[in-house]
Amino acid sequence: MAIPVAPTAPPSQEALLGLFPPDTALADDGSLVIGGCAVTDLAERFGTPALIVDEAALRARARRYADGLAARWTNSRVAFASKAFPCTAVYRLLAEEGLSIDVAGGGELALALAAGVDPARLVVHGNAKTEAELRMAVEAGAGLIVIDNFDDIDRLERIVTAQQPVLVRVTPGIRPATHAAVSTGQEGSKFGLTLPQAREAITRLRGSSRLRLDGVHVHIGSQILDTEPFTRAVEAVADLGSFAVYDLGGGLGARYTYGDRPPGVEEYLDTLVAAARRVLPAEAEIVIEPGRSMVAESGVTLYRAVTVKDGDPSFVAVDGGMGDNLEVALYGQRFEATVATRVGGGNPYRLVGRHCESGDILSAGVQLRDPRPGDLIAVPVTGAYCFSLSNNYNGALRPPVVFCRDGEARAVVRRETYDDLQRRDLP
Repeated sequence: MAIPVAPTAPPSQEALLGLFPPDTALADDGSLVIGGCAVTDLAERFGTPALIVDEAALRARARRYADGLAARWTNSRVAFASKAFPCTAVYRLLAEEGLSIDVAGGGELALALAAGVDPARLVVHGNAKTEAELRMAVEAGAGLIVIDNFDDIDRLERIVTAQQPVLVRVTPGIRPATHAAVSTGQEGSKFGLTLPQAREAITRLRGSSRLRLDGVHVHIGSQILDTEPFTRAVEAVADLGSFAVYDLGGGLGARYTYGDRPPGVEEYLDTLVAAARRVLPAEAEIVIEPGRSMVAESGVTLYRAVTVKDGDPSFVAVDGGMGDNLEVALYGQRFEATVATRVGGGNPYRLVGRHCESGDILSAGVQLRDPRPGDLIAVPVTGAYCFSLSNNYNGALRPPVVFCRDGEARAVVRRETYDDLQRRDLP
């Protein structure tokens, strides 16, 4: 695995704060304040590691997406791609902001329903949906089920007794510039149907008495930092015909590092809608499914430094790692970091976790100012996929999720306990 290395020049304090949730500030003592809450107080109250979410920032991001799309295309809606952060409190918050929810699998469906999400506003995905999961979705009254393969059609024809609205997922043969693990629209992808297969599925569904074909779906990948592939994706589904619904997926990248320059929400929406106006029916409904770009910037992970080793390289080891942030090991994703009470500046260190893998690296060449055992270390932009991919490697306890807003903090997911690790064991 190639380890992303930061620029050699230390970033300014302003540049570093720009990666944290909007309105993150510094207290009089120089420590971070997120959602009006001092990180020192958060660590004392909730322990470390802990995933801190700026609730106001997340709500603002949801409104920016929903209002921005509605202003450009009236008949539209935003569905949160919940695989990015499948937490009951996040489902509830985004539903309160008027978003629909995209779920992949029975677990995400169960969490969304437990959060009180209107089933009619659910979009159900998955390349290998079991009969039990499809039955669960149909019985819940899921608004849309996305057909990913011909087996989905066969199973739904057996399950559905009334009429179920569906979309056909199309694989358009587009490979955006992103990591191979999160590229989904290219030829050979395990997701969706090729254009000829999609046409076959459309013909079959139009003849079904139980499945109502509402439209088509396309999603070409994640962490995409260029708008041009999205235009090609819209054009690809337009060639399949006229439909009531066009689900254009998600995929907009988040800004993880100083050098990242992802398109803004408005630029992304401008691109999609400009393409839609050229090639899609004016009366159609447009659905988009942002995930990473919806939640990434609102999350910050707090760690406690455990050991510091000077040398070449120098190491700072923390009390978490790949158990709560697997993105570096899986995708080589770069994260920045800072000592939370001495923000910015310093010398380059390799920030590593506590797990028994050489690949357990949170960030290489990150600038830390005089790190010492016991220091709080803050890693920004951890709101997407870190919670989803958290695990119990080496018996690690998955961290709590803490919402902060206007100086008030509340845990919405508790820290695991050792009893939790044994709860499923049988004698």
